[in-house]
Order: sequence, then structure tokens, then C-alpha cells
Amino acid sequence: MSTSQQIDPRGPRFAAGITTVVLAVVLITSWWPLLAAQAVVFAAGALFGLRFSPYGALYRVAVQPRLGPATEREDEAPPRFAQAVGFVFAVTGVIGYASGLTTLGIVATAAALLAAPFSTWHSISASVARPTC
Repeated sequence: MSTSQQIDPRGPRFAAGITTVVLAVVLITSWWPLLAAQAVVFAAGALFGLRFSPYGALYRVAVQPRLGPATEREDEAPPRFAQAVGFVFAVTGVIGYASGLTTLGIVATAAALLAAPFSTWHSISASVARPTC
């Protein structure tokens, strides 16, 4: 049994959706300050927990009350790990864009974009693999 906090799996799915849009905008515009802001979001989730992430707080305040209580809970550790991976790629992307190494920025942003839904994939695969009887 894990000692990690149990979370509503819909929160990381919501956050992954916002993150995907943010990173897609960065790829289209190459606006690295937006990528830097996303790196801060990743850092908050990885270091302090998803509850203290800006997207987690938005989900808890604006979305979750409309959905009702979660029927299932999941371990927070995999989504927090995905936040840490996203943070590393986002910081690498910021360094690339800000230093003029645009190709590095693009590749790192694309890698962060691929890592962003990692927590969502974990949530979906865990619920599919879990027996319902």
C-alpha cells in the first residue's frame, strides 16, 4: 500500500488538457515566456503536490464541484512524476528559446507536450486494468 496521497483522477486529466493547449500555443508561437510560466506550473505540482498546482487549484474550485464526488481515487505519485518530467523539458525549452537555440526549444517543448498527458494515460490505463467486480 502506498503512503502517497490519493487524488481524484479527473484533476490530472483536466490539468493535462490545459497543459496540452498551453504547450501547443508555445509550439505555434515560440513565445517562451508562456513556456516559462508552464515550467512554474510543473514545478508547483512536482514539488508541492497536485493540490497546490495552479491547475489543480482551478480544478478543485471551478470544475470538481460541478462533477460531484469522485467514485475512485488514485495514487498521486505517477502524476507528480510526470510533472517533474514536464518541468525538466520545459526548462530546457525555455533555455533553448531564450538563448536563440530555437530548435532545442522546439524539441524540448514537443517532449514536454508528449509528457504532459502522461498522468492522464496512467489514470486511464489504471482504470481500464482495474477489475470492476
